[in-house]
Amino acid sequence: MPGKPPRTSPTRYVYLGPEGTFAEAALSRAIATTEGPRDPRPSVAAALAAVRSGEADAALVPLENSVEGSVPATMDGLADGDPLVITREVFLEVAFVLAVRPGAAMADVRSVASHPHALAQTGRRLAELLPGVAPLPTTSTAAAAAAVSAGEVDAAVCAAIAAQRYGLECLVDDVADNAGAVTRFVVVERPGPLPAPTGNDKTSLVVVVEDRTGALLDVLREFAVREISLTRIESRPLRERKWVYSFSLDCEGHVTEGRVGEAVAALHRVAEDVRFLGSYPRADGRQNRPAPPGAADAAFIEAEEWLARLRAGDL
Repeated sequence: MPGKPPRTSPTRYVYLGPEGTFAEAALSRAIATTEGPRDPRPSVAAALAAVRSGEADAALVPLENSVEGSVPATMDGLADGDPLVITREVFLEVAFVLAVRPGAAMADVRSVASHPHALAQTGRRLAELLPGVAPLPTTSTAAAAAAVSAGEVDAAVCAAIAAQRYGLECLVDDVADNAGAVTRFVVVERPGPLPAPTGNDKTSLVVVVEDRTGALLDVLREFAVREISLTRIESRPLRERKWVYSFSLDCEGHVTEGRVGEAVAALHRVAEDVRFLGSYPRADGRQNRPAPPGAADAAFIEAEEWLARLRAGDL
């Protein structure tokens, strides 16, 4: 049977906006501006909805931060609704500035705003610079910069690109509590042919387990017995069922590999529900651990052929 044609490259992109967000910077790093138009969306949910409706081919949204952890809007948006798959990941070091309208001084700042993740990453520094000023949350760092430009707040914690985009001045160049924080963004598309395996891939899943003793252990066992390393696992509550949780996880390898595919199939058997979120090239600079003896694809193929001969009576 002929294989499926390769996935068509996206030509219409959306990202978490407005203009000037770290998401725009990550998209520009990953995808050349000549590869298609890109439009901001006011929220992660709106960006994912544009892909689901066919208005856009792909969305770039933040998934997790090295300091603050996962982005709930993205985690829940991928777990619910029509299926979407991750086809690429992008890592971007995030550096924050304290931006104000031209001519403003620190003494003029009576209010400061930013995205909750940015405020969490700059809380100690802001307390030193602006004691007594309670930070205000916004939908994005760029939205905070836009609010400063409009005169709605006095200062924003944002990217330098946002300050420049909205005509602001950088009062303090680096306000992060922990230098070198990195945000992981993902490119999300509608289901289709998977990116080809590269030998250094990740697979992402959302697994819903039954409310019983040992349910999570059953999930983890399917990876452990095949010596597949998990690179991330965390729980999220199911909004429609109180005190029932799903587990979002990433593992090393591509679903087309024998041991990874076998593990995913086993999860389908032992878990209440499994949502496949894609297999895609790993981009964090780390290398997957090599498959142990007996777990490489060649070993799986040989074992399947041997079993077929047994079933055919060819001893």
